Amino acid sequence: MGKLLKTAWNSGWLLGVFGVLGAALVAFTHLGTAEQIAANEKAVLMNNIYKLVSPDEMDNNLLQDVISIREPALGQEDILVYRARRGNEPVAVIMTPVEAPGYAGVIKLIVGIKADGSLGGVRVLAHKETPGLGDKVEENRSNWINGFTGKSLDNPAPARWKVKRDGGDFDQFTGATVTPRSIVAATKQTLEYFASHRQQLFQPSAPATGTEK
Repeated sequence: MGKLLKTAWNSGWLLGVFGVLGAALVAFTHLGTAEQIAANEKAVLMNNIYKLVSPDEMDNNLLQDVISIREPALGQEDILVYRARRGNEPVAVIMTPVEAPGYAGVIKLIVGIKADGSLGGVRVLAHKETPGLGDKVEENRSNWINGFTGKSLDNPAPARWKVKRDGGDFDQFTGATVTPRSIVAATKQTLEYFASHRQQLFQPSAPATGTEK
């Protein structure tokens, strides 16, 4: 009986050692890769932003000139608003993620709006739409998403911000109308939000207050 207890204790001790070593290895791996993951995420973000607003148009640090907003009409998540400026003058805002209710789930967008209210562009960040149909909203699958660049609430008129099937100016896809219809509507809502909140969106962030210790 004593031998069995000793064997069980030894086995448990070994398992405990392996468990601690395994946890330490996972923690070490995480620490070693966290910085790289953050760098990769930053690179992807900036790549998407620069597709909507050229870096030549701004001279500020976008990653430091950012605010967070909550607007249920644009999605359930907090939306980060990156403000592009040149010589402290407003150039554009880039809002992400804006949500559109797609056919198979939420479509997440990044929307760039220039200071004059025209679109720098729209890109799809994530979606679950049907391959071969709704996925044509992806930049690498069709040119459709590029059609938003330069549009505004005056071009076309608000009543024309619909897919052609609904009497608007935007193309739909054969066999997949829900996806483009939803993105058109979400983009229009984003433009409307910008138009009514332009001053607040470009308002410089308040400096930090408090006493250094």
